[in-house]
Amino acid sequence: MVRRALEEAIQTALKELGLDLRLKVARAPKDKPGDYGVPLFALAKELRKPPQAIAEELKARLDLPPFVEEVIPVGGYLNFRIRTEDLLKEALRPKGPLPKREGLVLLEHTSVNPNKELHVGHLRNIALGDSLARILAFAGREVLVLNYIDDTGRQAAETLFALRHYGLAWDGKEKYDHFAGRAYVRLHQDPDYEKLQGEIEEVLHALERGELREEVNRILLAQMATMKALNAHYDLLVWESDIVRAGLLGQALEILERSPHVFRPTEGKYTGALVMDASPFIPGLEDPYFVLVRSGGAATYYAKDIAFQFWKMGLLQGLPFRSYENPYYPALRTSAPEGEPYTPAAKETVNVIDVRQSHPQALVRAALALAGRPDLAEGAFHLAYETVLLEGKQMSGRKGLSVSVDEVLEEAERRALKVIEEKNPGHPAKEEAARMVALGAIRFAMVKTEPKKQIDFRYAEALSFEGDTGPYVQYAHARAHSILRKAGEWGGADLAQATPYERELALALLDFEEAVLEAAEEKTPHPLAQYLLDLAASWNAYYHAKEGGQAATPVLTAPPGLRELRLSLVRSLQETLRGGLSLLGIPAPEVM
Repeated sequence: MVRRALEEAIQTALKELGLDLRLKVARAPKDKPGDYGVPLFALAKELRKPPQAIAEELKARLDLPPFVEEVIPVGGYLNFRIRTEDLLKEALRPKGPLPKREGLVLLEHTSVNPNKELHVGHLRNIALGDSLARILAFAGREVLVLNYIDDTGRQAAETLFALRHYGLAWDGKEKYDHFAGRAYVRLHQDPDYEKLQGEIEEVLHALERGELREEVNRILLAQMATMKALNAHYDLLVWESDIVRAGLLGQALEILERSPHVFRPTEGKYTGALVMDASPFIPGLEDPYFVLVRSGGAATYYAKDIAFQFWKMGLLQGLPFRSYENPYYPALRTSAPEGEPYTPAAKETVNVIDVRQSHPQALVRAALALAGRPDLAEGAFHLAYETVLLEGKQMSGRKGLSVSVDEVLEEAERRALKVIEEKNPGHPAKEEAARMVALGAIRFAMVKTEPKKQIDFRYAEALSFEGDTGPYVQYAHARAHSILRKAGEWGGADLAQATPYERELALALLDFEEAVLEAAEEKTPHPLAQYLLDLAASWNAYYHAKEGGQAATPVLTAPPGLRELRLSLVRSLQETLRGGLSLLGIPAPEVM
């Protein structure tokens, strides 16, 4: 990878100057000489020299990779020009998964309460988590994807109670999770809701005893139909009732009680409760005490989260698993009352949970440190994301103010089909293409933005076929495929015939693996999504390039040698777009 090789050469040269730094290399601006550059202004204070002098000294000290043709100091920058032949060869190299690295990454996403249909807020969680799992696997990591089923929570209890209380019978005309969700909303709108709390508690206790698992599973299976439609993948299901039944909660508390920071106060508002003092790990808290077990003996969700994390990272063992019978994921395994014990013992975990859960996630990391494993605390990453607004409004499942993922998929497919019928009435598979485009529009909208920025989901923007959207990238792929389909077979390329246009497209192709690694290291898909937008834009600029009013880059009618070079670049571009879209869980239509 060109950029990383340059960064390593610069790092080595800086060590000779007494600085152990790794500077980030980026594409040079188009109005400056060279292909890549690195800013040196930050070194001026350390080295007590002007940036221009540092650039000249670095140039003299660099042991450059053989693909560098020229090193060019430009003000406070050091720029690099790549040899055209090496540039083209690297751009045409097939891009497969990167070398394997040791260590399991356990990634948890979705984890929707099994009480109603999925809404747009869940969609962002799934798109982020599933995309990151694919990216990490491509980057050489062993990845296990987990979906947590909170079958002992109040939401599940309220839905099951509502179904019985109102005597509701499913007629099969709608998905079962939508049917269950309407019962949940009805309960929260019931003026007698407060009077029903005692009966709801009875259902909650029945769930804790594992007596209503099949009723919960019925809702879960309906939800999984949506997950499958979103092209999400899972390896494991873990049910909260199984964690409690296996005694993992008690084991986790035993480990924590060995720490002086976990104790039972004998006076004050926490008298009799088991609390954790998180102040050594989470500074600035107004109240540093977190209750793990209430004075009445009930464990809080903090304690359950900690027990779950301890199991993920190998501090606890003994959770049984078996195959999970379902029509969507044949290899899926689930925790169960009986089965084969399994512990992932992951050295790294990624929990995809919205930003409002930042404190509980920080508490999980603090608990790992209190258990004597600060190394595991370092490896526990919270992929925090902001909420999703619906047409400018905050959504609420209880109030019924939400739009389901199923509705979004259906509406997206309807709109996509309409566009395809208008632009390509002879399309051989309109419905399938519409499904692919709809999925691309929705998933891309959820991952293109930095996770900690709020999304305002609006149909017109999310489903647009122009601008920074999934369909824009998909169309770039389809255009490339169309050229290749017409070309048939071709012979060897003549790299010597490359023009500045081919050079520019090749440079854009070079950064695919860099974008994947950046996304993997930052544990967020948006750098890859942005790269695909930039690559599609570079391709469109190449395709539409003009000189003297004529096409500057014809592919099929180019002279021999140059034609083959351009076709090879188009093939590399098509494969790169297809591979990048796949890492975001998005299909790449060949015809649109």
